[in-house]
Amino acid sequence: MAYQQMLAIVLKKEALAANIYRMVILCKPLAQEAVPGQFLHILPKGSTLRRPISICGIDPSAGTLTIVFEVKGEGTRTIADLFPGNTIDVLGPLGHGFQLLTEAQHVVLVGGGIGNPPMLALAQYYGKRATMISGFRNASIVILQKEFAATGAKTILCTDDGTAGRHGLVTEPLKELLTEGEIDMVYACGPRPMLKFVAAAAKEQQVSCEVSMEERMGCGIGACLVCACALEREGKPVMGHVCKDGPVFSAEEVVW
Repeated sequence: MAYQQMLAIVLKKEALAANIYRMVILCKPLAQEAVPGQFLHILPKGSTLRRPISICGIDPSAGTLTIVFEVKGEGTRTIADLFPGNTIDVLGPLGHGFQLLTEAQHVVLVGGGIGNPPMLALAQYYGKRATMISGFRNASIVILQKEFAATGAKTILCTDDGTAGRHGLVTEPLKELLTEGEIDMVYACGPRPMLKFVAAAAKEQQVSCEVSMEERMGCGIGACLVCACALEREGKPVMGHVCKDGPVFSAEEVVW
């Protein structure tokens, strides 16, 4: 796992919805190493703890990475208050990303809420070979739908209250697609209850599934042991760490 720390330059910042921001940062060495599913560990000015933020977009030729994040506290608010031209302290790219299947004919991507941004780099990789299922609580926080459509992927939007797209959970269209068959892989990122149901649906149809997990982190490199998670490997219970062993795991090995 190759990573480095650097002061990157903020090139663009925009609000996508209430308390949700997109930021493009210039960090060529990191952009040339990053793969879909990895994350950056960002140090807000004046803070001693970094914040893990998933990578949304990767442009190696331009030397940029795009992040989309939700303001949840003082640290992410400090990051959101940056402007183009400011510098940002980043450590990355960290963690293990998604397995990319060059021969896959059809994959399904599932994102829940702020778990949608990490799916965009995957959608860009697979293009027309992907179906993207996005889930949100309501229409006011729906993001990235034009960007997903621009990749060539088929898009399905769901909201819990029916104010945009389909009324219902992301697992409903997922089950429909799995029943139709010919799915090479399911990828998912979002709240743990959603991931559990996605994993169960894929397992029922004997389709491989990878999930991106979220946990509180300290160091981001597996030294502090804060982000421990229970796994089962070769029939034995083991403890893994989301930052180092993940954030992407085979759904089969996660103890739900």
